[in-house]
Amino acid sequence: MKIAAYQGPSPEGDLFYAFRKIDETLAQAAKQGAQMVVFPELYLLGYNQMHHHAELAQSVGGDWEMRCATLAQKHKCGLTIGWAERDGGILYNSASTFDANGTKLGRYRKIQLWGSVEPSVFAFGDSYTTFTLNGVKTAILICYDVEFAQHCRALADMAVKRILVPTANPADFSLVCNTLVPARATENNQTIVYANYCGADNGLSFCGQSIIAGPAETILTQATRDAEILLIADLNETDQIEPSQLSTQQADYRKVSP
Repeated sequence: MKIAAYQGPSPEGDLFYAFRKIDETLAQAAKQGAQMVVFPELYLLGYNQMHHHAELAQSVGGDWEMRCATLAQKHKCGLTIGWAERDGGILYNSASTFDANGTKLGRYRKIQLWGSVEPSVFAFGDSYTTFTLNGVKTAILICYDVEFAQHCRALADMAVKRILVPTANPADFSLVCNTLVPARATENNQTIVYANYCGADNGLSFCGQSIIAGPAETILTQATRDAEILLIADLNETDQIEPSQLSTQQADYRKVSP
């Protein structure tokens, strides 16, 4: 399976621009044989557009999700994308995955809201979302979630082999892209697709450096800090890693009492 991560600038509240970019990117990805594209966190409207999210957040099954499903079906390429979800009077920082037929495979609500601004707008998610993608058990996490070894380990214990991560990682946190994401992938024998913004949004700058990392210290592809780019990786490479090279931490772990 070929999978892609889109790194690009924020739509900065321009929904027309966002859907045009999704349309163009899915077309480009499909042409290169990719079967899934992961977009950044809260891509519909842009991450640092909290006033827009509070005003325009949509319900599950609303126009945004339907348009995403239609575009996935149009290009025969799956899509994972972040958006603001409204459930009654409660808002969530969510992401949805659609397969190449436009079928929604799952919707996830961010568990680890970051900083002080996110919790002031969104409620905390409280559960994982898993599904089968091309025969492989897959999950969604969002940005800060993947920095917690406990979440990736919990998903590994659920036999999840691939994690799709829309993110909005700021300029001062390159450590996440370059160290934590590869570490999570290596220690849990997972492939992590981490799609970040580049540039700035409403005064917040991003570090770019989106990455697709696999087990056994495998960095399949990574972006630079500033480039708008579509990263594509063939996950058959991670499926064929020699078992003796994979981490044995899960099997070797010894729990001791405090």
